[in-house]
Amino acid sequence: MSMQFSVLASGSTGNSLVVKSKHKRLLIDVGLSAKKMCESLEQLGARAEEIDAVLITHEHSDHIKGLGVFARKYGVPIYANAATWGKLQQMSTIGDIDERQRRVFVTGDVLEFDDVQVQTFGISHDAAEPVGFCFHHEQRKLSVVTDLGYVSERIKQTIRESDILVMESNHDVNLLRSGHYPWNIKRRILSDIGHLSNVDAAAAMYDVLSNRTRRLYLAHLSLQHNLQDLARMTVSQVLEEKGIEMARGEVELMHTYHDRPTKWDAV
Repeated sequence: MSMQFSVLASGSTGNSLVVKSKHKRLLIDVGLSAKKMCESLEQLGARAEEIDAVLITHEHSDHIKGLGVFARKYGVPIYANAATWGKLQQMSTIGDIDERQRRVFVTGDVLEFDDVQVQTFGISHDAAEPVGFCFHHEQRKLSVVTDLGYVSERIKQTIRESDILVMESNHDVNLLRSGHYPWNIKRRILSDIGHLSNVDAAAAMYDVLSNRTRRLYLAHLSLQHNLQDLARMTVSQVLEEKGIEMARGEVELMHTYHDRPTKWDAV
């Protein structure tokens, strides 16, 4: 069995992704309510009881909203770095998580889950110590990187040679600048510890594309300052200007959704 994944939800209202192999089922973030998480998994023919581990990228509410309830209901081990755990334990919305379920990794560690290896790496965002993940299984690689203000050369090196890349394409700069958010919020989103614009996401995607990259998932789109068609058009235009012939299917752009999971995709 190949490694498969689905983006269960992506956006400011909640984020989660599930990865499965022959032997393991891994959940990345629990940004929906525990009930909604279960419903989304059921839409895919999966069950919450099958999850072997939960990996947390960072402590913002749209990534950990249902974590406490999910952890207590299913008793699953929860993986996060020490700084993120420190923040999680201060959050009344999470509640107590049994110490026996807590797993602490050091950013940069490779986590072993039977037939899946998970490379952790640091990213730039206004959280305690946010991370991205690369999933490796039988010479295949899935990289997941959202919630970052810019893509450093170190990150690019880490996510290169991915078969599939899930990357943030959060906002259109013009829509954000003309939107109703206060300027301090806009400034935070536009900063190096904020979120990637469509143009910046496309430029980073181009820099890490390789002959093995088949699909790019546009993730964490803002409901207020982006549109699916706009993100797709902008990313396609930037890639085509750089010589990637999208019409010939060299690489395929895929949507994610804030309110429903994507179909299972094989890496």
